[in-house]
Amino acid sequence: MTPKTTNQREEEILRELRRAGGSCRVSFLAKELGVTLETIRRNLRTLEDRKIVRKVHGGVHLVEDILEPTFESRLDKKVHAKEALALAVAKTVSDGDSIFLDIGSTTAYVALALQNHRDLFVVTNSVFVAQTLSTRNGNRVFMAGGELRGHDGGAFGVEAQDLVRRLNVNFAVFSIGAINADHGFMLHDLQEANLANIAIDNAQVRIVVADGEKFGKRAPVTLEKVDQIDLLFTDVHPPEDICRMLNEIDLITIGDFETKTG
Repeated sequence: MTPKTTNQREEEILRELRRAGGSCRVSFLAKELGVTLETIRRNLRTLEDRKIVRKVHGGVHLVEDILEPTFESRLDKKVHAKEALALAVAKTVSDGDSIFLDIGSTTAYVALALQNHRDLFVVTNSVFVAQTLSTRNGNRVFMAGGELRGHDGGAFGVEAQDLVRRLNVNFAVFSIGAINADHGFMLHDLQEANLANIAIDNAQVRIVVADGEKFGKRAPVTLEKVDQIDLLFTDVHPPEDICRMLNEIDLITIGDFETKTG
């Protein structure tokens, strides 16, 4: 399966569209990014071909099902499912283990489920995770450096990547934006995908946690190292086409049904 990811300018276009509430004029994008209208139109054609944006006369808007809600709104969504999944993940982690946790809302619930664990070695780029697990039970928490994003409290950039690259962990736990039979695991942000790829390389066991609403959805960025994911924790049995995709990469799916796809 060939990864299908956005390039840097396409990611910048998507970021500006999100800041503008999901739609804006093409001329506004050209001005904000300091490029020509033709350059913007060329990138928009690529994004439209992949059904990520839709062009209208003089403007463009994001396709609704790739829009990511705010971190706070995601925390309040599917709470019972996320709590159950988080508890299942926490049961695989022992006192004294080392773990990377990303900035996702489901991962935030994993952090909450780990509050009674002791002596954890935690690596994260999420201020929520750091606050949840630091200064308790002898944990050591390493917060990735760099500027914190306003909408989710996540740190990215060179400083964050350097920390994650230097620290090897037993487990890496990722939230995900979408799970698609054609493209695998997908995220809404290129920076998140870049950091996830580094964390995947520096963990012994890689875990994705996703509720069933993520199945069949799309997001702009494909996670490149999908074949290195070991476990998928979810609350429903994956659709048949996604089961086939998981079978191809020999990934174990864990839920109430306790199914091994590989």
